[in-house]
Amino acid sequence: MQVAFEQHYVRTSDQPTSWQYTLMSDRESSYDWSRDGEPVTDAIANAAEIPQEAAEDIQQILEAEHDDFDSAAMGEETEFSGDTHYEEKGTSDRVWQEEWRNFESSLKTEARFFSRTAARHLASIFDGIDDLRTRRGQPLVVDAGPGTGFPSVYRARVFQSDDKLEEALCRPDTHLGSPPASVAAAGRMNARGISVFYGANDPKVAIAEVRPPVGSQVAVARFEIIKPLRLLDLTALTAVSVTGSIFDSDHAGRMERAMFLRTLSARITRPVMPDDEHFEYLATQAVADFLATESSVPIDGIIFPSVQAAGDVLNAVLFHKAARVEALALPKGSEIKARTGHVEEEGWEEDYEVIEEVPPAAETKHKPGWPDFAALAAMPWGPHDPDWRDASLRVVLDSVTVHRVRRVEFKTDEFIVTRRRWEKRKPDF
Repeated sequence: MQVAFEQHYVRTSDQPTSWQYTLMSDRESSYDWSRDGEPVTDAIANAAEIPQEAAEDIQQILEAEHDDFDSAAMGEETEFSGDTHYEEKGTSDRVWQEEWRNFESSLKTEARFFSRTAARHLASIFDGIDDLRTRRGQPLVVDAGPGTGFPSVYRARVFQSDDKLEEALCRPDTHLGSPPASVAAAGRMNARGISVFYGANDPKVAIAEVRPPVGSQVAVARFEIIKPLRLLDLTALTAVSVTGSIFDSDHAGRMERAMFLRTLSARITRPVMPDDEHFEYLATQAVADFLATESSVPIDGIIFPSVQAAGDVLNAVLFHKAARVEALALPKGSEIKARTGHVEEEGWEEDYEVIEEVPPAAETKHKPGWPDFAALAAMPWGPHDPDWRDASLRVVLDSVTVHRVRRVEFKTDEFIVTRRRWEKRKPDF
């Protein structure tokens, strides 16, 4: 009991403050001082969830242990005496915040790769995170894929030439999915050369996230998640809650960790200026790498709030291991053509269309007893395709749309700049 009170409770003052004394002495004030906190026996009963009689017995034992003859002679109150009041200490995540700042600094200035300090810090944050819940009982690690509340994602790509757009419309599985490692640019959740799949739960959010210039065209497609995945939901971190008894020696540490986690989502998703991305993304890239490869909790990606769009909209990143898109099933010898419009008497008419020309069914029919060489060639193995990952995504062909960007609107906070002029004063000496 004594140790629990030292960790979670503080004895309140038995005297008013000077300001409170002033209010009490003011004849026109109706202020009536009362001591903060709750009586010691009530605090013991509530903390231990025991009857009042048992709490009184414990209080008397603790009072006897802390009895001090000199203090009693001077009329000073001692710990657990009958008139004492206690209140719960406020939980602070100061240590966690300081460790996060050291973690960011270490990545930027000391060791970017193979940092044991960074690995230990991330393990302390994320180990066992799938056991945590929000105040409403929602998990922090959610299921995605067939039969879940997160069955698909939208992905957008910007095009500034019709030729490249037509190529992408022909094969959206390869051109609208995650990029090859050789051209994968660095992002908030991935380092350069590490191919991941960025998507959103809304097509307009997907467009906003790629920040297309005016005059460009944006192709958007919906991708079904075709196998069960587990995603860390950063939006749930803001409401993470910890329950337990103050008599558990680890309870205070868990509460401090939960308080830090409630601020972590804002840290990871805060807007970063383009000139600062190289350094400011290091911490979030390290978090993603740790969760993808080193975490004790199997995680395939992260759900996080959009910084480009307002409202109940979400972004998602699927780590490399869960970012492969299933190849389109095309008969051998198929030819695909796409067009973005055609000429009418009035001029050019925008019209997006894809035509698949496939061989006659008789030519592609597999003969019994013979190997299906076309099917073998399409299998994701062999020297032509060293990627052994299972497909996690499938493009929905009839979901593909093209958006031509006509204008971009911004929502801003406007501030007036005041300007003043002062006449210089001559020194007095």
